[in-house]
This record gives sequence, structure tokens and C-alpha cells, in this order.
Amino acid sequence: MRTFKNQMQAFAIKQLLKYVERDPEANAAKALKVIRKIDIDGTYGSSWDELEKCLQDPQNNWTRLVKKAYTEWDPHVRKKLFESLICNAAIIGNSAIKVTSKKYGVNVPWTILMDPTSACNLKCTGCWAAEYGHRMSMDLETLDRIIREAKALGVYMFIFSGGEPLVRKKDIIELCEKHPDCYFLAFTNGTLIDEAFADDMLRVGNFAPAISVEGYEEETDMRRGKGTFQAVMKAMEILKRKRLLFGMSTCYHRKNVDVVGSSEYMDFMIDKGAAFVWYFTYMPVGSDAVPELMVTSEQRKFMYEQVRMFRKTKPIFAMDFWNDGEYVRGCIAGGRYYFHINANGDVEPCAFIHYSTVNIKNVSLLEALKSPLFKAYQQRQPFNKNHLRPCPLLDNPKSLKEVVHVSEAYSTDMLKPENVDELTGKCTHTAENWGEVADHLWYSRPENQNIEIQHQEKTNHPEKALTL
Repeated sequence: MRTFKNQMQAFAIKQLLKYVERDPEANAAKALKVIRKIDIDGTYGSSWDELEKCLQDPQNNWTRLVKKAYTEWDPHVRKKLFESLICNAAIIGNSAIKVTSKKYGVNVPWTILMDPTSACNLKCTGCWAAEYGHRMSMDLETLDRIIREAKALGVYMFIFSGGEPLVRKKDIIELCEKHPDCYFLAFTNGTLIDEAFADDMLRVGNFAPAISVEGYEEETDMRRGKGTFQAVMKAMEILKRKRLLFGMSTCYHRKNVDVVGSSEYMDFMIDKGAAFVWYFTYMPVGSDAVPELMVTSEQRKFMYEQVRMFRKTKPIFAMDFWNDGEYVRGCIAGGRYYFHINANGDVEPCAFIHYSTVNIKNVSLLEALKSPLFKAYQQRQPFNKNHLRPCPLLDNPKSLKEVVHVSEAYSTDMLKPENVDELTGKCTHTAENWGEVADHLWYSRPENQNIEIQHQEKTNHPEKALTL
């Protein structure tokens, strides 16, 4: 429930948005000076200083992004993004979850990832969802209950995945209508986006799709099936024409990394209308996984460098789920910033970690956050002092093995349960190779030199570990 302070914050931001609307180019930087004061808890610290400097430079990438919001997006869509995502989720929600986390002794996340269904209209190579078929789904009442309980804890951002979440697009729109104070995003293959659904998006304003695409036609159709790329291009054309906010989700693997990491490809997607890109790397999860698609250490380093270059040169908001661990101090899963609920209701620490100890159909959201598996995560995060090695599976496989065994978690794969020892075994070699590259990147920085000295001390003198 919102406090009087929250209501005043929301009112102030809405007034500022009206002020910016009058003359975005002239007023955006001025409004930021006031908005940062509304961040009473100092959640974003020096980030406000950096953003303020950026907006004073008309050629800066952030300035170009703000300008894009006012020239390419429908006013109602822009208004809902600022009110529901920035005001409610990023500022008011972040303040609230600090209070509720302390009150209940758990990690209350910033967002929750949910699978409305396991059904999908595609069968992508190496995708675990392709194995499940139409066997699992969460009904509308359960999804609505999760959102209501989450809002009581301060969570206003929700993400849908699957399966293909737009198999349930009618229910998704209904949830957007029921919760106009929240913001919703979906990882979707994009093939079910049509004129009617785009009109629904325009009406509610608080929903954005991240369309999965893995390069141009050859690379995308290789994993997702012939004709998928053209269907995606059609969806993007509809969304851009209707001035809707959307982005792209790209899985980079050994066979497409040079394409999806190129400037030419990024320029192509920006031209198609994508406002953000979320990069993921291929994970060998599931019995039908193809470990040979995992990237090499050199390829992961290439993506690390390219994403940082994009942020300086391209008008698109770029994120890398693994390589951005340095900005959030390691792994964000297990409720720390997010967690996952699959279509069967199993509460998992991460979309890529298919183990659980509770099911949301049997417990409240707060009880789920107190689960043994989440506690095991919380006690061990960060899993590595090098935040370029954040993941307990991809980067620290021994950690995931320990967490699953200690919490006595079960595999949530209905068809072919995967033993955690076998799963982590597929990542051991890759983790070791990336560890050498990541340590060089991390410990070569002056600010991390002391961490390296402590690491060496603990290695050479284990008895000193508890005092460092």
C-alpha cells in the first residue's frame, strides 16, 4: 500500500512529465534536477550526475534516446512508461522494497518473471521450452494474485516468458488493464503480434514486447524455423507504424555472435524501431540442449566490449544479462533483483535454473521468497568476488551444485528431470576458460587491485580467510 510520501512522489513526477512534454529538448535536463530529489533514498546515487551531464550534450546517446521517446512513441505509451516504470517501479517501488525486505528478512525483488504457459507455436533448436509442449499453464486468477501480492511488497514491474507468452495475449492485456500502475514486458518470438494486438497495446500503454531475433534471416531461421524472421519483420513494422515501444531479445551463441554483435546489425534493428536490446548467451539447460552452441571465452569478451561500445554510440538501451554483473554486484537471481515462476507454478531462482522447493499454487509470494532454495542463494551471493563471473551455473558451477544439494531442491523439468551434477558438468570447462579471461579484465582495474590481493591471501593462507 502506498504511503503519503509515495503519493507525493508520484504527483511530483506527473507534474514534471507535463513540464517536459511542453518542450522535451529544453526541459528534460531541468526536470532531471528535480526528479533526482524525489529519489529520497539515494537508490541511484552518482548515476543521476552522469545522466545530468549526458542530457546537457545534444549529441550524447542518452539525449538521443530521450529525443526518440518524444519523436517516435505515442504520447500515451510514453506517459505510461514514465509513470508505471520510472515513477512506480524504479523510484517508488525501489524505496518500498528496501522497507519490506528488511521487515520480512528476505530479498524482495525489483521484478518477477512469470510463464503464463509452456505452449509455444515454434520449436527452436536447443530450447528447453520446446520440450514441454502445451502441458503447463497458470490461470488468470493465479497470475493476478501474484501481481497483487507483489504490489503489496513494492514490486511494480513484471515480465512474461514461456513457452510463448502471447499464446495468452488476451489474458496479458487483461492484467495490464487490471494493474495500470504496473509495467509489463514479454519475451516473445513476435510471430503472434498482429494489428489487433498492437491496438490493444496502444490502448493500455503499459506493455512492451522484447522480440526474440538471432541475427538476420539465416541466423534466426536456423534455430527458430523457416519464415520466422519475416514474421518478426512484419511484427516490427506494425509496432513501429503504430508508434509503440518495443525492443529485441537476442541469444548469442557460437554460430551467430559475429552477426548479432556487429554495429551493422544493431543499426539495422534501430532502423526497424527497436528501443532496447537484451542480450543473453546460450545456456545448455535441458536434456535436448546443444552444449556445442555455447560461446567461447573470446566470443563472450567480444560481446562484453561491443555492448559497452553500443552504449556510447547507438541510440538504443543495451543490456547483457551476464556481462553486466559488474553493475549489480553479481548474480541478480534468487529474489535479489528478480526470480522466475514457471508455467507449472514452480518458484525458481532464475529462468535458467530449473530447480525449486515450493510451488506458488500452494504458498503465498512472501512464503516463496523465504524458501530454502532462495535462502541458500541469499547466503552465498555474490557467488564470485569477480562480478564478471556472476552466474552460479555458467561461471561458478560448483556453487549451483552446492545450493541445490543443500536446499534439497527438485528438478522442475516435468518430462526429463535434470540432475544438477550433470547440468553443472556441461558448464565446468566453459567456466574455467572464461574465468581466466574475466579475471584479467576485472583485476587489471586499479579499483579491484585490493580484492585481488585479498584473494591471493586467502588462496595462499586459508586460515586468514575469516579475517579478510
